[in-house]
Amino acid sequence: MKGNIKILFIGLLVGLLSSCVTSRKVNYMQEPDKYIPHYADTLSFEDYTLRIGDRLYIYVYSLNEEIMKMYNSGGTNASQMRQQMGQGSTYGSYDLYTYLVDQEGNIDFPTIGKIYVRGLTTREVKKKLEEELGTLLSELPGGFSMVSVEVNIVNRSFSIIGAQSGRYAINKEKMTIFEALAMAGDLGEFNSRKEIKLVREKNGVTTIKTFDARSKDIINSEYYYVEPNDIIYIRQIPGYSFGINSAATAVGVTATTISFGIFVYSVVQTVIRLSTPKAAATTPQN
Repeated sequence: MKGNIKILFIGLLVGLLSSCVTSRKVNYMQEPDKYIPHYADTLSFEDYTLRIGDRLYIYVYSLNEEIMKMYNSGGTNASQMRQQMGQGSTYGSYDLYTYLVDQEGNIDFPTIGKIYVRGLTTREVKKKLEEELGTLLSELPGGFSMVSVEVNIVNRSFSIIGAQSGRYAINKEKMTIFEALAMAGDLGEFNSRKEIKLVREKNGVTTIKTFDARSKDIINSEYYYVEPNDIIYIRQIPGYSFGINSAATAVGVTATTISFGIFVYSVVQTVIRLSTPKAAATTPQN
């Protein structure tokens, strides 16, 4: 009985101490070793290519005010749009003034009609529109063929589930994984940085990749930049619904555990002593 109590006490103490959340488990930019992976230098940022369901805000500049009014009837100018983008707006109020990439990969632009844009970057769409508009407008009286077009994607976002779940706007051209996690309030002490899963759709193919955000080499890898529509899944560290995150806490928990163990041991010993039958008293015979 005494042996079982000691084993139980030791197991409880070891379990509490092993649940310490050390800096190694939560710190970023650590040097790779046998526990923290090394990532080969595969960093290559690629401009986002348009997909079905994307929305484009397109603003046409021209020296002819009539042309400006014809193509920019939404009333929201480009500088206002850039300001909204900087604030991380999801542009819900601008749906009427944006162009949807439909199921065939086209946008329907005034006076031009259907333009295939799926798989193109915003720079390529800009060049295509300027060429189309230049040809079209050169045939009008006055020959105002010189136009400039600004193209912005207005629904760029990524999602995080498992820790600070939510959908967050990508408000800059290049957003890193650390900036994305910071937007979500970081991961907290009991969420795994070791096995972050990234769900990414590209060219119609969805892939799931796993990476360790603690590795310093992450900045050279394909995981460093977040792409629109990425889903980042953060799981809780197994067994860490309760943990110790500082030396002071560890000392306090250890002292409390020892005190509680001594108390339990004393109670059990008292129960054992009281429950043990005493030898029957004998009366001397005359």
